[in-house]
Amino acid sequence: MSDEAGHQYTAAEALARLREGNGRFVRGEARFPTVQKEVLAALAKGQHPYATLLGCSDSRVPPELVFDAGFGELFIVRLAGNVLSPEVGGTLQYAGTHLKTPLFVVLGHEGCGAVQAALGKLRHGTTDRSRIEALLENIVPALRSVDPALPEDAQMRAAVEANVRWTVERIRETPEAQAREAEGIMRLVGAVYELSTGAVRFLDA
Repeated sequence: MSDEAGHQYTAAEALARLREGNGRFVRGEARFPTVQKEVLAALAKGQHPYATLLGCSDSRVPPELVFDAGFGELFIVRLAGNVLSPEVGGTLQYAGTHLKTPLFVVLGHEGCGAVQAALGKLRHGTTDRSRIEALLENIVPALRSVDPALPEDAQMRAAVEANVRWTVERIRETPEAQAREAEGIMRLVGAVYELSTGAVRFLDA
């Protein structure tokens, strides 16, 4: 069910909640080790997540834990390489139209295997199985701006960030995103999760 009255959080408040939650996560002060039955009963009646996240499927990057978020707080789409496919686009459209989440986040992470494979495809022409190849084709265009003269580690860091920015811009180009941003009722940001520290770095936020 949609909430036609709007959302209780602004995009700025939603982003602040993510920052605060990730801070608690990094400090080892997470607030949601369990969930009460009363909470589950209330959520069964409907959902009002404060943020929608498009993230990678990597098992080391579970958004609810990374942002110390409880049940019903985040609407999450996860796909290897956090790519924007038609199906993902439809899911994001649902989040904006019916759930009216004020904040959308594209969350990449350091050491992303999909980005690494796409970089190998771009630099060395490496190939993989057909469906993986189709996935990588969504990432390769994002990496063309990465300087091949950089050291390998620096190239990977730049590629992960470039892929996040590429996906953000592709979402931003959609009519729905343009309309909602113009109305000031939605914010779209990119972010990168650091595997070694647990910290999330928001890009241009």
